[in-house]
Amino acid sequence: MTVDTPDFSVALKRTPLHADHVRLKARMVDFGGWDMPVQYSGLVDEHKTVRTAVGLFDVSHMGEVNVEGRGALEFLQRLTTNDASKLEIGQAQYSALLYPNGTLVDDIIVYRRGLDSFFLCVNASNAEKDFAWMQEHVPSQGVVLQNVSESYGQIAVQGPRARELVQKVVDIRIAELKYYHFAEGKVLGVPALIARTGYTGELGYELYVPSSATSKVWNALLEAGDAFGVKPCGLGARDTLRLEMGYLLYGNDMDNTTSALECGLSWVTKFEKCDFIGRDALLKQKEQGLGRKLVGFEMIDRAIGRHGYGVHVTPAVGSPVGVVTSGSPSPTLGRNVGMAYVPASHAALGSEIYIDVRGEAKKARVTKKPFFTEGTASK
Repeated sequence: MTVDTPDFSVALKRTPLHADHVRLKARMVDFGGWDMPVQYSGLVDEHKTVRTAVGLFDVSHMGEVNVEGRGALEFLQRLTTNDASKLEIGQAQYSALLYPNGTLVDDIIVYRRGLDSFFLCVNASNAEKDFAWMQEHVPSQGVVLQNVSESYGQIAVQGPRARELVQKVVDIRIAELKYYHFAEGKVLGVPALIARTGYTGELGYELYVPSSATSKVWNALLEAGDAFGVKPCGLGARDTLRLEMGYLLYGNDMDNTTSALECGLSWVTKFEKCDFIGRDALLKQKEQGLGRKLVGFEMIDRAIGRHGYGVHVTPAVGSPVGVVTSGSPSPTLGRNVGMAYVPASHAALGSEIYIDVRGEAKKARVTKKPFFTEGTASK
C-alpha cells in the first residue's frame, strides 16, 4: 500500500466515520486525498483478528454510481470487460473499465439491482475520473448516470464470524446470501444494500448505508461484536490481507500503463460477449504475445521486496527488467511475499528472480497466487 505525502495546503476529504476514528485513537494518514485510519491496535493484530474472528473497515471513501434505463445493460456491455448480461438481479460481478489501448481505467464491482438498474462501486481515487469516463461514453438517450458517492457510507465486516455479527443488525436472513450476491434490506431500520463481498479472502459483507447513518451502524456493529472479538481495522491490515490473497490494488498492481492481460484480468475479460472498449487492443496483444506479466513471488533471501523495487533476472544489479508492485511480510504465513511485473520469459512458476533491495540483489521465486488458501470467503 502506498500512502501519499500530505499536502497541507489542500484539505483532506473525510468519511462519515472520521470523528469515530479520531475518538478511537486511530493513526490517520493521507490516502489518495482522504484522511483515513491506517491502524488502531496495530497492523498485525488487526490482520489476525480478521483471519480468526471479525474486523470492521471504513471503506466509505469508495465511489458509487447508479446506471439506469432501458439501455443500461447495453451500455455496461460496451464499457466493461466482464459479461454483465450473465448477472441475475441480486448478483454482483467483478469487472474492469479499459481505455481503447487495453489499459486500466479502473477495476469495479457491478451490482444488478433490477432489469435495467445497476449499481457500481469504483475505487476512491478514481471516482471522479471513472464517472467522467462513463459520461463521455453514455448514449444520448436510454441511460441515466448518477454519481451517488456522497450519499453512501460503506462498512466492510470481514472475518469468519462476520455472518453472526451482521445478522444481529440486519432484517434479512444473510445465511441464504451467496458469495457475490446482495440483498436490499435494512440495517438498524435504515435502508441498505447488503453485499456478500470483500477484499480480505474471509467471509464478509459490505454494507452500503446512507451517509447520515454510517456512524450509527459502525458503533452498533462494534457493540454487538464484543462477543465475537470484533475490532476496528485500518488500511494497513486491509493491504496485507488483500496481498495474501493476490488481490490487485489500483495504482500499485495496475493502472493506465498496464493492460488487463498483463495484470492477470483475463478471467474477467469476455472477448466473446460483444465489442467493448479495449477489446481490439487486447486481442492484438494476445495474438502477439505478452512481453511482461504480473506474478506472485516469495522471497528466498532474508529481505522484503517492497513497492517500487526493481526486478532483475540475474544477481547483477543493473537496469531493472521489472518492478515490484506490492510486497510485505505475510502475518498469516510468516513469509515475505509480493507481486511484480517480470518479463514473460521469467513468469513461469518456480522461476528465480532478484529484487533490488537498497542496492543488493535479493533472491526470490515466482510462486502461485493466492499465497494464502485457507480463507472463508466462499464458505
